[in-house]
Amino acid sequence: MSDELAEQVAGVGALVEPARRALYLYVAAQPDAVSREQAATAVDLPLHSVKFHLDRLVDEGLLEVTFRRLSGRTGPGAGRPSKLYLRSSRQLSVSLPERRYDLAGQVLAAAIDRSAGEDVPITEAVRDAARNEGRRIATDAAGGTGGDLERAAAVLAGHGYEPRISHGEICLANCPFDRLAAEHTELVCGMNLALIGSVLEGLGVREVTAELAPQAGFCCVRVHG
Repeated sequence: MSDELAEQVAGVGALVEPARRALYLYVAAQPDAVSREQAATAVDLPLHSVKFHLDRLVDEGLLEVTFRRLSGRTGPGAGRPSKLYLRSSRQLSVSLPERRYDLAGQVLAAAIDRSAGEDVPITEAVRDAARNEGRRIATDAAGGTGGDLERAAAVLAGHGYEPRISHGEICLANCPFDRLAAEHTELVCGMNLALIGSVLEGLGVREVTAELAPQAGFCCVRVHG
């Protein structure tokens, strides 16, 4: 599981507890930040329990904290600012197995812009956009340890491919674009191949190549030395 997905799952896992979930839903529905006392009254829970759950939601990145005097008064005698809670700007989109439709959307949007603006065939534009994204991923992942297969697997794992190294090759046990690939197989598999190939090139793993090798239950791309 990638670090990003692990963080998101942990955040969503914090909402399993009913009282915590009720507090999150209350805070998220308010137009402004709320105090502990307001939240306790709204969900009919003891204040000490509400304090604990709200701070746990902050720790998990689901809520944010701000400080403000609720009276609106300033200066001497106005009292200490209250600790207030509001919904975090963090976006959560968790699916298991991991899907990365956000990544597919970035590639496809860039391709559509280029295709429309430069009169480039959409298939060519998608593959070029995927190569650009692959180079960006490789640049962001510069460094790493181990051999070529291990380095490539580490980067691909961070983007939902669930790589498995065996007998000198990497089998990708998950397609992060699974639903799109099922409905638009040729286009999305071509995008996958271009993206992964560009990642390998950007990492400088010269002895490793990507090829289309569709197999039920796996990504359509296989990486081998």
